[in-house]
Amino acid sequence: MTLLTPDQLEAQLRQIGAERYHNRHPFHRKLHDGKLDKAQVQAWALNRYYYQARIPAKDATLLARLPTAELRREWRRRIEDHDGTEPGTGGVARWLMLTDGLGLDREYVESLDGLLPATRFSVDAYVNFVRDQSILAAIASSLTELFSPTIISERVSGMLRHYDFVSEKTLAYFTPRLTQAPRDSDFALAYVRENARTPKQQKEVLGALEFKCSVLWTMLDALDYAYVEGHIPPGAFVP
Repeated sequence: MTLLTPDQLEAQLRQIGAERYHNRHPFHRKLHDGKLDKAQVQAWALNRYYYQARIPAKDATLLARLPTAELRREWRRRIEDHDGTEPGTGGVARWLMLTDGLGLDREYVESLDGLLPATRFSVDAYVNFVRDQSILAAIASSLTELFSPTIISERVSGMLRHYDFVSEKTLAYFTPRLTQAPRDSDFALAYVRENARTPKQQKEVLGALEFKCSVLWTMLDALDYAYVEGHIPPGAFVP
């Protein structure tokens, strides 16, 4: 590929999101449009918990490799957002409020015993990608946050409208993400625009975002196959 200007690179990144972000997945359309039953929503929340719980570990692997205090301070905020600054705070704790509200046993959720194999494989692949790839690629893989405010707004409004078993309290995880995700994506996008200076680096950046979109898409493929099509693998959560 030829060298892109920063604006051209950003345009291609946004095009990847328009084509590949998981708001386009049939399972998500069902979730937002009220087409799932409570058991299927439980399965989504339980499996998504593993993704939420591993985000701080993913960010910690990158934090350890960042070369400046300025970058480390910026990335450390992401860990605090998800782990919180004291017990019972942060995004992971708020996700457990969601699974509690859906009637799932918290000990069972945290045990990870009911995960779909594809969920575990996909999330672990993402953590390993951020650990093993370049700092530039690792930061670029977080750019799905460019697109998350739209899906969060759709999800919250759709679920409150269609499901009588959720409430604003149940969905409290999502409210802070409406400000955290744009803050984080603004930083990551500026970093990528500044540091992807060669065709090779730009290709790496685009590939990183495609990979992350594939991780999220694969998780929904597995949920759809197991809990909509009815092919629940051995050991996974059975509603």
